[in-house]
Amino acid sequence: MPTQTARSIFMGPRLRRLRRERGLTQADMAADLDISAPYVALLERNQRPVTADMLLRLARTYKIDLTNLAGDGGADHAARMQAVLKEPMFADIDMPPLEISDIAVGYPGLAEAFLRLYTAYREEQLALADRKGPGLTGPGSPATGRGIDASDPVAEVRRFLAARRNNFADLDDAAERISREPATESWFIERLKSRHNLNVRQLPPDVMLGAVRRLDRHRKQILFDDSLDNASFNFQLAQQLAYLEFEDEIGAALKAGQFTTTSARLLAHRSLASYAAAALIMPYSAFAKAAEARHYDVEALARQFGTSFEQTAHRITTLQKPGAEKVPFFLIRVDPAGNISKLLDGAGFPFAKHGGGCPLWSVHGVFKTPRQIVTQWLELPDGQRFFSIARTVTAGGGSFGAARVERAIAIGCAAEYAGKLIYTSSETGPRADAPTPVGIACRVCHRPTCAARSELPIGRELLPDDYRRLSVPFGFSSD
Repeated sequence: MPTQTARSIFMGPRLRRLRRERGLTQADMAADLDISAPYVALLERNQRPVTADMLLRLARTYKIDLTNLAGDGGADHAARMQAVLKEPMFADIDMPPLEISDIAVGYPGLAEAFLRLYTAYREEQLALADRKGPGLTGPGSPATGRGIDASDPVAEVRRFLAARRNNFADLDDAAERISREPATESWFIERLKSRHNLNVRQLPPDVMLGAVRRLDRHRKQILFDDSLDNASFNFQLAQQLAYLEFEDEIGAALKAGQFTTTSARLLAHRSLASYAAAALIMPYSAFAKAAEARHYDVEALARQFGTSFEQTAHRITTLQKPGAEKVPFFLIRVDPAGNISKLLDGAGFPFAKHGGGCPLWSVHGVFKTPRQIVTQWLELPDGQRFFSIARTVTAGGGSFGAARVERAIAIGCAAEYAGKLIYTSSETGPRADAPTPVGIACRVCHRPTCAARSELPIGRELLPDDYRRLSVPFGFSSD
């Protein structure tokens, strides 16, 4: 029986990109590989397959990982394009998966251009919503009477993350190339020592002078506050390693963003380093598999991966890798005064981005029941339904007298995904058919009978109470 020949590999566009990235002409590459320039041209036009011998030459000559070079370079682009083309704006375009794959593999430059344009479009749409959204943000907005600086660094970073659904597949892939198993404290310490010649030391807070982590290159050591709990210490180890080993991937992600201030770029850089740290501790494939197996039980996942409740909840919002998407979640973190300090939206929840959220949402009430999970069904004025869980978390502490900060975390998803969560299978809170009627913010909520209202909604005139005083804070003349 004749032996089966290996499948021919055509990688013209990838070969052309490799050559151009190194500033080579076809003649230069031909000389490097000991082949003719016309043959390089044929390879780049996909008129000749790349043989196994040629793959080895390319890998040796240009110091490239063979698996990355020979792998299906279009798979990632195809998955990302399929995800983008599901958006409503493309609903009338019939593009079969095979055509998408053909474009991604045959014309990777065109596919990358399309994806960059779409991401830039998403960022612009989010920025426009921040500037002009009724009742939410915007300079001189009649809805709020308060102007919001369009170049607010925190708002810029939130747009940057939201436009990418808080997923950075290149960082996930880079983390999994290092290890597909959850990284532990000892693993980080050994890697920092063996690869970077850095020793890890833990010192008392008074010696650290307010820092929780400090890299001392002169003495070849990294210093950590010894009052950090295990989850925080592990995360700080991971983040320092991310700064040392993921700068290329982080830089590429930042280059694709739109930042108008240095502060915004620095905040985004820190966010991406934190993302990479989480990807090392909770590798995408392993974490996504565990999340589905445990039905998104945040506390159980935290125990499995040795992480905090907040770290785990945050990681759950990132499970939107193209081609391997899981339940899309949103996350919000607030303090007792209602200030939002973290906002991640992968589920399409219309947040009030600059405060003024609905007090009927349990995230504002869980401070009364510290560290207990509270479940809640939510219904917006337009009929959209979401399911959320909320719980308090504590930052700081670690020693007597050390400052602590209490905040509340809420994560949630659209109602159609709620059945996949363990919290609905053993639900003791409100039923799905009896959701809490909430609004985005009082200024854009037109529920007339809400007893928790603090502001008049846009376009409604107040009912005089000379002869009748209603039980709700405001009555409207049109009711």
